[in-house]
Amino acid sequence: MTQLPHYQLFIDGAWTDGGSGQVLTSQNPATGADWATFACADAGDVDRAIGAARRVLNDPAWRDMTQTQRGKLLYRLADLIAEHAQEIGRIETTDSGKLLAETASQTGYIADYYRYYAGLADKIEGAVLPIDKPDMHVFTRREPIGVVVAIVPWNAQMFLTATKLGPALAAGCTVVLKASEIAPAPMLEFARLIEQAGFPPGVVSVITGDAENCAIPLTRHRDVDRIAFTGGPETARHVVRNSAENFAVTTLELGGKSPILVFEDADLDGAANGLIAGNFGASGQSCVAGSRGLVHRSVMDDLIARIKAKMADVVIGDPLEAVTHIGPLCTEAQVMRIEATLAAAVEGGAQIQFGGARLDRPGNYMAPTLVKCADADTETLKVEMFGPVMSLLPFDTEEEAIVLANATPFGLGSGVFTQNVARAHRVSARIKAGICWVNTYRAVSPIAPFGGFNQSGYGREAGIEAIHDYTRTKTVWISTSEAPMANPFVMR
Repeated sequence: MTQLPHYQLFIDGAWTDGGSGQVLTSQNPATGADWATFACADAGDVDRAIGAARRVLNDPAWRDMTQTQRGKLLYRLADLIAEHAQEIGRIETTDSGKLLAETASQTGYIADYYRYYAGLADKIEGAVLPIDKPDMHVFTRREPIGVVVAIVPWNAQMFLTATKLGPALAAGCTVVLKASEIAPAPMLEFARLIEQAGFPPGVVSVITGDAENCAIPLTRHRDVDRIAFTGGPETARHVVRNSAENFAVTTLELGGKSPILVFEDADLDGAANGLIAGNFGASGQSCVAGSRGLVHRSVMDDLIARIKAKMADVVIGDPLEAVTHIGPLCTEAQVMRIEATLAAAVEGGAQIQFGGARLDRPGNYMAPTLVKCADADTETLKVEMFGPVMSLLPFDTEEEAIVLANATPFGLGSGVFTQNVARAHRVSARIKAGICWVNTYRAVSPIAPFGGFNQSGYGREAGIEAIHDYTRTKTVWISTSEAPMANPFVMR
């Protein structure tokens, strides 16, 4: 019998099994078969990881490293990521079911995020203040915020790690990275590259585990200074409550129910591609999935025909194969949830235009599905599907489209397809979302910040401002007078 690969935790520069001995098994979503095991952290492991992060903040090996030297370590990490992109991509595909074409290319591209923050490491600057008091030299300096807990989900873990780890390390923080207990293998593999890059032990630890034994002790630990969380709103509420124990600065990047607006003057082929990318890219397992398609009534039938024609050639299959366009979902629970939501939508009057059922094959395969909605209360327009389900709803006027777009508690992504530049500016300004793509969808860059409005969270990741979120400002006052400080009880 072949022994499955086993992944240990990476704590304080050492590989170790968890203190409780808890081990979980990961299934390959494409086959349903067990493929690897991984150790889980308990409260003692969390304490060791946080303790190491706190200790190394004051260790000269990290504390006294110049900002330029930190940048060079990040450049080295970026090179290692690019070098091992195919290998890590294959592990992520096996663990999560995402296409190898996506995981490998995305891993290669996130090397640029680390290069971006490597370049910013020695550009974290303070300022001399034109103070209103004589004989005073006053300046500010930015110092590392301290110990950072970074929590990432399974669906875009290398990317979402880069947007947290890159600026945190560039700023001089130390980080405990918590991978999802669903498909954590690529994060634990990534820890080997952190080790190879030459970061001092304890600067980065990588752990995983369940909520009770790992996530709760981690987010409420008294020695945590900052929490950067990506995940669902319900879990986020627990994170915020836990942070009351340590007053950690917290940023949240949560779920979404993003609208894509298609106006009557849009390039319909481009709009069809945008809707396909926004709903079927990554098998719909994306927090910015454009799963509320709002389409001008006059072009609805034409757009549906174009989407159907494009989907006729889509290959559903093994995510490791280059010819595959859509692979399995990560978990069985996702398939079951989608089936139940589709059933409720149909009962409410929605029409399935194609797909709508689980595929009869091993693994967690759901057919790409297009739903023509009867009204804005259709279930698929309200629930974050996290699977390959596109829902289309007609509108008649620009104002109606904007109202429908904003009729959600979320506000992460959005899309607008129109040939009218004035309309593009007008509509994008009124949509309540942290990102608005016009005549494109799902584009990202290390230079461009992203994050949500409303229940899609707060704070921003990526971009130049993000690095400041991992620092605290210290103000220094220096008296330049030769006279001693005056008697404070003598008022002048």
